[in-house]
Amino acid sequence: MNLIDTLNWRYAVKKYTPQKVSNENVEQILKAISLSASSAGIQPYRVFIINNKQIRQELAKDSFNAQISEASHLIAFAAFDSITKEHISDFIQFMAKERGLPETALAEYKNTLENHLLTKTDDENFIWSSQQAYIALGTGLIAAANAKVDATPMEGFHSETLDELLNLKEKGLKSVLLLALGYRDAENDFLANQKKVRLPLTELVTEIN
Repeated sequence: MNLIDTLNWRYAVKKYTPQKVSNENVEQILKAISLSASSAGIQPYRVFIINNKQIRQELAKDSFNAQISEASHLIAFAAFDSITKEHISDFIQFMAKERGLPETALAEYKNTLENHLLTKTDDENFIWSSQQAYIALGTGLIAAANAKVDATPMEGFHSETLDELLNLKEKGLKSVLLLALGYRDAENDFLANQKKVRLPLTELVTEIN
């Protein structure tokens, strides 16, 4: 399939079969997420694969999304609850190491990040970090579709519950998104054979000349 056919095939699955996604496909999706576009390249979020059945069942209690407990895999995206000088310093050190540069070569870039991010409130930086996680989620959805793995992006869960279950507060994180992975139960999912409905480009897109 080409990309457009693949995206037409994809939808937010409501019912999953018990079939498990292979470790190879999960790793491919995670690698794609890691390569997602990220402002300044800083990736101000972390990704958790929740295999623990008890945690998934506990989280599902407070949600209308049965996919939380039924899907093959559940991925959680958690954003930084603030941006600190240490976050920026660690990022610069890592970048210098990966590119074989002295940290001094990145001093101007480091100052730019500090001047831009450290002058914002924690709430503003959390919103920014969350938006970066949404971009990564989108990349994960496309990567899953490319591997012919079904997926469901979800906001309908109690983030406070998940934060407590995963001890995210101690890590300086807040959960913002979930991504279920698996294979559609076409016989029991009412959306499985429905036509995808999207605005025509003539209505969605305005060309400014």
